[in-house]
Amino acid sequence: MTDYSKVERLALSDLFDRLGPDQPTLCGGWTTHDLAVHLYVREADPIAGPGIMIPALSDTTERRMAQTKAKYSFTEIVDKVRTGPPTFSIYSFPGLGHNLNTTEYFVHHEDVRRAQPGFAVRALPAEQQQGLWRALKLGAKAMTRKAPTGLVLRLPDGTRSVAKKPTDAGSVTLTGEAAELVLFCFGRQEVAQVDFEGEPEAIQRLQEASFGV
Repeated sequence: MTDYSKVERLALSDLFDRLGPDQPTLCGGWTTHDLAVHLYVREADPIAGPGIMIPALSDTTERRMAQTKAKYSFTEIVDKVRTGPPTFSIYSFPGLGHNLNTTEYFVHHEDVRRAQPGFAVRALPAEQQQGLWRALKLGAKAMTRKAPTGLVLRLPDGTRSVAKKPTDAGSVTLTGEAAELVLFCFGRQEVAQVDFEGEPEAIQRLQEASFGV
């Protein structure tokens, strides 16, 4: 079985090299340099890592990221990302690192790709789509907990998963490839290639909601 977290890691690192440090991404104003630093400290800095998930610790993460950005050049950071996590990192544990990074590197690769003019949607291998769908089913409830409506995720073949039960505002069904549903649930609604089924007001509210981990 191919480890697509590594495939995406290497492809993103190569894209960083081609674009350089000052290109836009879909990550809230971050440049490619900022995103590369984020990926590095997430895996290699146990002090900075918790603040990525815990808002109360975010100041520490931002400070550590700034220190890392000042210490290493963009090329050095990208090389560290490409090499992978250090041996002491939980991301280096067999299986665990793959599970933690299945969506992480795919989404951030697309954060760079889809911030560029004229991006094209990739045709991903079926095995990778299946892995993304499995990861999405596990994480969708947490990622879409702030959804103002119910949310059903549906693949083109009709396979469904309920991310959130209907609310007073109703429910919306999203249909698309697993990769596109992942992007939507990670808060990339503007670029995710999905079809909507539901009341127009509910769909609009869902498109404007804040998602992600």
